[in-house]
Amino acid sequence: MTDIAHTTPARSAAEGALLDAAERLLVEVGYAGITTRRLADDAGINHGLVHYYFASNENLLVRALERFTERLIDRQRELYAAEMPFVEKWRTAMRYLVSEDVTYEKVWLELQALGWNHPELRGRLARVNAEWRAVLTEAFAEPHRELKIDMPLDALVSLVMTFNIGIIVERLGGIETGHDELLDWIDGWLSS
Repeated sequence: MTDIAHTTPARSAAEGALLDAAERLLVEVGYAGITTRRLADDAGINHGLVHYYFASNENLLVRALERFTERLIDRQRELYAAEMPFVEKWRTAMRYLVSEDVTYEKVWLELQALGWNHPELRGRLARVNAEWRAVLTEAFAEPHRELKIDMPLDALVSLVMTFNIGIIVERLGGIETGHDELLDWIDGWLSS
């Protein structure tokens, strides 16, 4: 993490370039293909600065996810706060899921896999997950009541999150069988 007392415009620019490079490389080559030198070369900076600013590649990669998540969470909060029927919010969120957020999804899953073998990173990844759960819990509270969904709100949020992960994993693996039909069925149920 950045030490605010020692942040200069040059350091901020270098950190930003490294975070941007981390996002790109996670999508292009995955975690296993990322080295300190490759990060630095892609960012156009000296490779020694990777560890100087972030202590490790893993910290840099998780910070890239956290930064990316902050942007998307702001967008989702804005979407769910908008004055429109819930079904329209759902459609927009599903459009993000299946066509617009593929880069984020790859970054998220690459780092989930990284966390399986780096327990010290799991807490940071769990905090990102908790942010998403908080957004969905807030967004689904009213529809949960209005639609009289017969399950606890936390269970509904878990169902939606695992549904999303399932679609993401399959799409990243080139599998889309039944997705459109499932989304159409859900859309019809929400519309009725």
